[in-house]
Amino acid sequence: MLTERQKLILKTIIRDFTQEHEPVGSKTVMKQLPIKVSSATIRNEMAVLEEKGLIEKTHSSSGRVPSTEGYRYYLDNLVEPLKLPDSIYNQIGYQLDRPFHQVNEIVQEAAKILSDLTNYTAFAEGPESHNVTVTGFRIVPLSNRQVMAILVTNDGNVQNQVYALPHNIHGDEIEKAVRMINDELVGKSLKQITPQLLQGLSNYQIGGEHTGELLSLVEDVLKDAASEQMYVDGQINLLNNSSKEDVQDLRSLYELVDKNDLFPSLLNSESKDSDFPVQVRLGSELPNELLKNYSLLTATYNVGEHGKGTIALLGPTNMPYSQMIGLLEYFRNELAKKLLDYYGKFQ
Repeated sequence: MLTERQKLILKTIIRDFTQEHEPVGSKTVMKQLPIKVSSATIRNEMAVLEEKGLIEKTHSSSGRVPSTEGYRYYLDNLVEPLKLPDSIYNQIGYQLDRPFHQVNEIVQEAAKILSDLTNYTAFAEGPESHNVTVTGFRIVPLSNRQVMAILVTNDGNVQNQVYALPHNIHGDEIEKAVRMINDELVGKSLKQITPQLLQGLSNYQIGGEHTGELLSLVEDVLKDAASEQMYVDGQINLLNNSSKEDVQDLRSLYELVDKNDLFPSLLNSESKDSDFPVQVRLGSELPNELLKNYSLLTATYNVGEHGKGTIALLGPTNMPYSQMIGLLEYFRNELAKKLLDYYGKFQ
């Protein structure tokens, strides 16, 4: 247990270090504390905090910097979300207020807004879409062998993919398949359209000898429509938090972020029913050595019957947590309002 004075000193060290990025000495702490304490007393308390592993020296004559354990204690016990400047709230409102034509456009814009506001790498994952229903399916010829498959759902989303079909498939086969697929799928939710249901369609020989190819095409489009879309913005901001010594690590991390190999699993591993609006994991708590000098902040937003999604920020360990947590708490609510407003147009 820390005393109230020790808590104040730890908070002051972390706040100053996240702003100045320099080790913090006792005189600096003394000037910033809201209580009157001598420099000698502060040095003694800093020695206690160091013994507890919450702060550490960078070299013998330096001030102190927070340790990983210090950040963890601060995040679990001391951090308080800060109210942001009105200009930030106005910018969020302005960028979310423009017209959007699909849910995915809103989610993608959310990642861009967060990256622009923080200069960190931002992630946004759309709400679960299993409960949306199919309102139409079309196959549009593009050339002799290429077609575009289009799936429309009741939330206004349009999913399309281009396919190459066998050269000997006829237009009347495709038209018959589209009619039967619409008869069976329209009005059903994505959750209801199981592989078993699609297999049942094959018994109708909806495409004659090409049933397998056409059903595979439908299954691909449905799978994409049901998947939670992940958007990333601000990958270049990783450069802001690197040094010349770790260029190779930075290149690997950039590729990791750009290809979305790791972060969907990281975000999905967060509990969407947590009591804390914003969760923070430090680099040492993340399952990749490339992230050791970073922190991942995640927040869930709730769109009622339309499900839950996630927004996240990847930034340096010494980021200003109070501001970032305050930003994510506010933004998740604004994003949920925007999505509820969008869904309301289709009810």
